[in-house]
Amino acid sequence: MDANTYDVIVIGAGPVGENAADRVVQGGLSAAIVERELVGGECSYWACMPTKALLRSTAALRAARQVPGAREAMTGDLDVAAVLRRRDSFASHWKDDGQASWLDSAGIPLHRGHGRISSERVVEVTGEDGVVTSLTARHAVVVATGSAALLPDIPGLSEVAPWSSREAAAARAVPERLAVMGGGVVASEMATAFAALGSSVTMLARDGVLPLAEPFAGERVTASLREAGVSVLLGAEAAAVKRDGDGTVHITLTTGERVEADELLVAIGRTPNTQDIGLGAVGLTPGTWLTVDDTLRVVGDDGAPTSEGWLYAAGDVNRSVLLTHQGKYQARAVGDVIVARAKGEAVEDRPWGRHVATADDRAVPQVVFTEPEIASVGLTAAAAEAAGLRIRVVDHDLAAVAGSALHADGYQGHARMVVDEDRKVIVGFTLVGPDVAELLHAATIAIVGEVPLDRLWHAVPAFPTISEVWLRLLEAYGR
Repeated sequence: MDANTYDVIVIGAGPVGENAADRVVQGGLSAAIVERELVGGECSYWACMPTKALLRSTAALRAARQVPGAREAMTGDLDVAAVLRRRDSFASHWKDDGQASWLDSAGIPLHRGHGRISSERVVEVTGEDGVVTSLTARHAVVVATGSAALLPDIPGLSEVAPWSSREAAAARAVPERLAVMGGGVVASEMATAFAALGSSVTMLARDGVLPLAEPFAGERVTASLREAGVSVLLGAEAAAVKRDGDGTVHITLTTGERVEADELLVAIGRTPNTQDIGLGAVGLTPGTWLTVDDTLRVVGDDGAPTSEGWLYAAGDVNRSVLLTHQGKYQARAVGDVIVARAKGEAVEDRPWGRHVATADDRAVPQVVFTEPEIASVGLTAAAAEAAGLRIRVVDHDLAAVAGSALHADGYQGHARMVVDEDRKVIVGFTLVGPDVAELLHAATIAIVGEVPLDRLWHAVPAFPTISEVWLRLLEAYGR
């Protein structure tokens, strides 16, 4: 048997690729994984882990200062150097030995280099030394190459060497002045982090702050950012950018106003890492997002599986949901369905079946680690209405429960549930407030399980916790 032949080949060893390969191996097939950068991918080194490490110290300090007794014990301010050292540790100092070792222990061979599909079920891997190794898959190839920061076509932008989310997450020093182009999750979190670390931050939020969240969420984060000293310019759009000899970045807005900064972070969206992975060899367009069917097989414009159904795509690259946990969820489904098809077993492709990613459409949980935190799952009220649902929106002041008052003096927050009136189930839930992230999974379970409201009434929240807001929302709905 050829040593370079496997049942499945996965291109990309981020969390999605790792999980897909692991599910394949756990299912009794062989899998190899190809990675051109660090095993562990974007999340481990330039996104989820290091960015949350940057934000956590600030959140802990804020929490302590909001509780009398703990507040008086505070004798200093944030230790920026210590924050960066902790960030470095969570990024494993940008070394992937640990994760590469895990692949070995899981029985998943790692081929380092740039993977390109060259023909049916064949992936060629070009190593750093230029040597090309040809790998063959018996059953499937999974594309899990993720996405990269999108750089807009603004005159002068590429010449100023702007930061992307990568440079922000791995910054070795805190710039005195930071401009942030964008108003989404990355932009809001990094504005929060760098303002706390000492930067004078200007945020160019053309479409507003967190425009895809419930409006009250964006409004509260905007107010908090401004209170922290961030200059939030709503509707601001850059027309031209240049960097002068002393390193200062000059941003000219479409209004003619100018913003100056030492560094510019561009966080306006993502683009798929599919430019050079051999899509042309299977009749697809390089550089495009990959469209998939319910079981994550890549399909063409006609909706039919391409390449006789052996090509799959999971994670950011299929543009379904650009979140690590949803990508890993897809990876579990794609690994399991490949195993099922290889063994001739039944494919469970009905909604909520084992081999589909139904939650991508109905129950995506997300936490934005700003101040305050935003925790949401399912549909916003606007999205539910756009989907044609007959809904009722129920709001409650999160500060008006005993658990919140105990949690922090001056606690401020808000909770909203969106109810499908025809089925009497929750289809959307949003929490805004300090430390609400860990409250989210209850709402996720309620939405995924389609738990009727009259049954939720019997899910009694413990007193005195912030979760008592569930009781208050249900009481408000029953009025």
